[in-house]
Amino acid sequence: MMLSIAENFEFFMEDLLDVLVSNAIHLFELVGVIVLIAAGVRGVVNYIRHDPMVRLNLAKGMALCLEFKLGSEILRTVIVRDLSEIAIVGAIIALRAALTFLLHWEIKNEEAEAEANLKKEYRELKAQQIADEREKEET
Repeated sequence: MMLSIAENFEFFMEDLLDVLVSNAIHLFELVGVIVLIAAGVRGVVNYIRHDPMVRLNLAKGMALCLEFKLGSEILRTVIVRDLSEIAIVGAIIALRAALTFLLHWEIKNEEAEAEANLKKEYRELKAQQIADEREKEET
């Protein structure tokens, strides 16, 4: 039985979509893994250097990794074939979204803490500067 041109075109487009989306999923997954590895290595180096921003930078790297992984899962919804796959992909998306939310919350708290520490250091330096100026005036 011969398929019509429209049916052949439909099968061709469906196969093309599967190939494109599958490759995009793998690319997003790969980029996410690379980002996570780079953030981890940078985190270890910064930890050894006693960088006070190590947690913040590591959390930002992990959040970026999760964004790529979440993007791949969203793309995966385009090519799923049955309801059970959709449920699994939906659960993965929900889990990764929750992790991303928690990381963004931690980043916000770390940034606020770092800003508070900078303000405290500034006030202490300013107070020391004023005390030094007064001492200088008295002599």
